[in-house]
Amino acid sequence: MRTGYAKKPKSRGKTCLVSAVILLTLTVIGFLMLSNSYEFFMKQQYPRSYQDIIEKEAETYGLDPSLVYAVVKAESNFDPDAKSRAGAMGLMQITPATFQWLQTKLPGETEMTEQALLQPEVNVKYGCYFLSMLISIYSEPKTALCAYNAGMGTVDKWLGDKEISPDGVTLAQIPYGETEHYSASVLKNQEIYQELYNF
Repeated sequence: MRTGYAKKPKSRGKTCLVSAVILLTLTVIGFLMLSNSYEFFMKQQYPRSYQDIIEKEAETYGLDPSLVYAVVKAESNFDPDAKSRAGAMGLMQITPATFQWLQTKLPGETEMTEQALLQPEVNVKYGCYFLSMLISIYSEPKTALCAYNAGMGTVDKWLGDKEISPDGVTLAQIPYGETEHYSASVLKNQEIYQELYNF
């Protein structure tokens, strides 16, 4: 016959609780690491390059900076030397003809040649001015973006067509596939910039 007290078995409940806490802690740490890695990756894909210039001109012309970043991302992916087949140049892809016309709208500015469009300060200034002008003309951001891409004359024709724009303000459809893709891309880019940088 054994004498003395029997050894008390370890509590399974306590062991399970400790394991659960450790597992939860590791899960949270893993989630945070993944979140930080994801955010880092996204910020590499959606940078705030030319931040001083873009945010200064956005403020000057009353634009949401996230929209300007979104346009630059879609137009040139932040390449100041970008040139399109249509002749558009620079960060916000302005054509020389549009640039010449915009210069007549900003009094007191020294007349510049198209090569000035490759200067980020000039390109973003006139791009923001043009974008703000379009937003004031077309109350719908999507319509303004379509005008930025396809031209004001084209968009005005679309708005005058009841099948394309029943109310003459919004576009129920966008006849140009490229313009439809462009406007959707910019608006998606804007959402991402707003989420990443808390605009």
